[in-house]
Amino acid sequence: MAIDKILVLDFGGQYNQLIARRVRECNVYCEVHPYSMPIEKIKEYNPKGIIFTGGPNSVYEENSPLCSKAIFELNIPILGICYGSQLMAHILGGKVEHATVSEYGKTKLLLNNTSKLFKDIPNESICWMSHTDYISQIPDNFSITSSTKDCPVASMECESKKLYAVQYHPEVAHTEFGLKMINNFLYEVCNIENTWTMKEFAKNKIQEIKNKVKDGKVLCALSGGVDSSVAAVLLSKAVGKNLTCVFVDHGLLRKNEGDEVEQIFGKNGQYELNFIRVNAQKRFYEKLKGITEPEEKRKIIGEEFIRVFEEVSKELGEVDYLVQGTIYPDVIESGLGKSATIKSHHNVGGLPDVISFKEIIEPLRLLFKDEVRSVGLELGLPEYLVYRQPFPGPGLGIRIIGEITESKIKIVQDADFIFREEIKNAGLDKTLGQYFAALTNMQSVGVMGDERTYDYAIALRAVTTTDFMTADWAKIPYDVLEIISNRIVNEVRGVNRVLLDCTSKPPGTIEFE
Repeated sequence: MAIDKILVLDFGGQYNQLIARRVRECNVYCEVHPYSMPIEKIKEYNPKGIIFTGGPNSVYEENSPLCSKAIFELNIPILGICYGSQLMAHILGGKVEHATVSEYGKTKLLLNNTSKLFKDIPNESICWMSHTDYISQIPDNFSITSSTKDCPVASMECESKKLYAVQYHPEVAHTEFGLKMINNFLYEVCNIENTWTMKEFAKNKIQEIKNKVKDGKVLCALSGGVDSSVAAVLLSKAVGKNLTCVFVDHGLLRKNEGDEVEQIFGKNGQYELNFIRVNAQKRFYEKLKGITEPEEKRKIIGEEFIRVFEEVSKELGEVDYLVQGTIYPDVIESGLGKSATIKSHHNVGGLPDVISFKEIIEPLRLLFKDEVRSVGLELGLPEYLVYRQPFPGPGLGIRIIGEITESKIKIVQDADFIFREEIKNAGLDKTLGQYFAALTNMQSVGVMGDERTYDYAIALRAVTTTDFMTADWAKIPYDVLEIISNRIVNEVRGVNRVLLDCTSKPPGTIEFE
């Protein structure tokens, strides 16, 4: 069955991923592409609707990102958000100006008109504003559908051409009925019929891989994390014994993790996979010696992974395909078109230019984390594996600020083990999206046993999230934090201070580097 699709055109907004995630929450497939996507490519993609994201620019300034006026003649419904709404007004003959009063944060929204976009939404609600420009004059044939105290055109539409624009951000949780507005755009305006399910995705992806690989040999980069585990089982169902899973222990894993992964996937493990463990700790440590810059760490780790896989491939004979557990946030955060690169993920932006494999297969490349978990359950993976704590490919390499040394690795492994153990003991492990300990590069004076110490500070990071695109810092009870802090300081040699990270995403990222 062909699924209905939505195209999200990115104008550099910080919430581009979140818009896509909200569309997926409504069981509609979508992809994020640069605003410069050619009209012919848009036609080829054949979306049921298009969403313009927000962005940091002003539409009337030179070199601001603009789209072709021809996109409005495709007879495809369009929803413009924030900058996207101003862009629609600007291109279609309206006027956008610098606002005398900017709006940021929660704002009361007043509906002025009936609209398919606002079906079953009350006349007054709270929306999330973030703008310094405003639409001072709407284009011909448009009508104003809502306003705020300081924004006369909070939304507008041309129903006959199915063009809709909102100045606020319906994709963020602070907009009370934001998800309902997006749902209305999808189903009331775009008339979505064929929805997106993980059961259908898994079935189609297995068949797609069978058709591609045929009798070719496949090597899967298996870390034991959720993404690579789901990718491995998906591939095993598609190509069977032609799959070999390679687990590279780069020495940057959590405490005891290498042995745990081998117990699950190795000989006599739960899954009948061809499994190879490569103990490559020393070579990774040597490559990372003296390196402090996070992006450089990621790229070194990414390249060294590939080199190990190439060496194993030669030992196995000719291997055609390399499989990675790349997911959609990895792709977007590594840079999309002219959007900012938040961080190069080791399996996307961290890949070397030249590799020896015929092709890299990334079966989960277009899925968000919760969708990956759903696919895992569809494939029959146990819940304890599907809901395992996420762990980045570069591992502790990006949870150690500054240079990586074996002594620092042991410190953060031991601290992290205590943190995770006490979170589980407190019954909080299923309520938190992600939690871990990181080693700061800060040393401070302390007192232990009446003696002066000058040791490191451990930072505890815990967040609540559903999609890992946005996250709020977790409010762990003080008595639990007290136990964790006391244990880390008393049991982990080299630590005399424990800090708590109280930063949400955005503005922070979940990982430290």
